[in-house]
Amino acid sequence: MNEVFQKARTFMYRNARPLDLARFQYHFENGSREAVLNALACYQNADGGFGHAIEADCWNPNSTPLHSAGAGIIINEIGLEDSGHPMVEALLDWYVSGEHFNGKSWNITVESNNDYPSAPWWKTGSVSTCHTDYNGTAQIAGFMVRYAAHESEAFRLGARVCREAIAALDADTLMDKHTCACYLRMADFIEKAGVQPLFAFDELKEKLHRSIHHLIESDVSKWGGYICRPSEFMRSRKSEYYAENSQIAEFECDYIIRTQLPDGSWPIPWSWADYPEEWAISKNWWRGQIILENLLYLKGFARI
Repeated sequence: MNEVFQKARTFMYRNARPLDLARFQYHFENGSREAVLNALACYQNADGGFGHAIEADCWNPNSTPLHSAGAGIIINEIGLEDSGHPMVEALLDWYVSGEHFNGKSWNITVESNNDYPSAPWWKTGSVSTCHTDYNGTAQIAGFMVRYAAHESEAFRLGARVCREAIAALDADTLMDKHTCACYLRMADFIEKAGVQPLFAFDELKEKLHRSIHHLIESDVSKWGGYICRPSEFMRSRKSEYYAENSQIAEFECDYIIRTQLPDGSWPIPWSWADYPEEWAISKNWWRGQIILENLLYLKGFARI
């Protein structure tokens, strides 16, 4: 492996959370899926939902849709196929329980967040523009469709919410980056479940193509800030979103390599000030996650 990888690897072994180190080992060192699941289980509560700062910007230990959706991303990332896995069954049961569900969507922020250190955008008083009905909810519904038995209450609920989420995108809709990522994951879950005919799937894909092309920041002089890069939406040239964004997607590989810090990590382009001691810890957690994302992107483009 090249110098970029070796520096990043050293950082991971020195600093990463056990969960992120297990993910790193799974993707790059023939680590086991079971090791990732064992680490992930430490974030699952007795009620089946997830908490405990699996979302590094929110230290709420209670089960929340935000944390639970993040767990679903990791379950999908490691290619778990066993829909009867106890972790998955418990999570599906938690979603079906209706906790933090208003009949249409799961709440992206919850009251108990206010009792723990977090970024301001995860407090209930936040007016962040990313707090849309389907930020979080779209990927949660997709997860349910992917992993629930087709005759189950969980599948029926997930399918209904997926249909409503797709219908909510009118012809001129351009999604924000977070909501778009959730719809993208929803589409991936639907494809993996092989149930595209149950939904207006071609319409969804067309709207994803339009939003992704619009969201990727073409002015690379702004890339040091909190903007969208191709890696938000694709990880290799095999992606169906690559062709229309190929030039800037290739450029990002060079950008990632050029901006690696001496310690092997990459800059974090956001912060939260209210809890400086906790943010220092969360920032280090984020470094491990950003390393994973960047290395997976470089791997997908055969640069490491």
